[in-house]
Amino acid sequence: MMATVVSQERKRLHPHKFLLWVGIGSIIMMFAGLTSAYIVRRSAANWLEFSLPPVFWYSTFVILLSSLTMHLSVKAFKAREMMRYRTLITITAGLGVLFATLQFFGFYYLNTHGVQLLGQGSNPAASFLAVITGLHVLHVLGGVIALLVIFMRAYSMRIKSYNVTTIEIAGTYWHFVDILWVYLFIFFNLV
Repeated sequence: MMATVVSQERKRLHPHKFLLWVGIGSIIMMFAGLTSAYIVRRSAANWLEFSLPPVFWYSTFVILLSSLTMHLSVKAFKAREMMRYRTLITITAGLGVLFATLQFFGFYYLNTHGVQLLGQGSNPAASFLAVITGLHVLHVLGGVIALLVIFMRAYSMRIKSYNVTTIEIAGTYWHFVDILWVYLFIFFNLV
């Protein structure tokens, strides 16, 4: 009888993981709506065609690399290799900040090359790019904040908990924003 109860408990989804998946579903719906609106609006006569700056390629590489370091940090945590975990979570957070910085330089490049992103004189194409990628960067920065909290916990001498749920949630979210960026990057390059 007790084994059955324990078995059923293990099959249940942790409430925080459930909330994460609800949030991810909401974010997917938001970006699906924005990219759909982009496609519909693109058929207008005043649509400005421009290429993404090369720095967006670098930021894509950085965010993919951060996904790898996040995966390795979760593995290190589960193996209780705390020094390796601390190093990898630090690198992941740094790569997240680097991604956001590269995005800023991409926007700056567009602005200095005659593509005004927002405000009077902007084109809907540039505004869509700014809003969609800007929202993504905000989600990445939210992930960076979560990673910084985990980072502080990892270096705290008072906490000796090996509960893997928090790091798994952060890892899932981080992989999600990485996949979301790859989708957006491909979308903006092909559509």
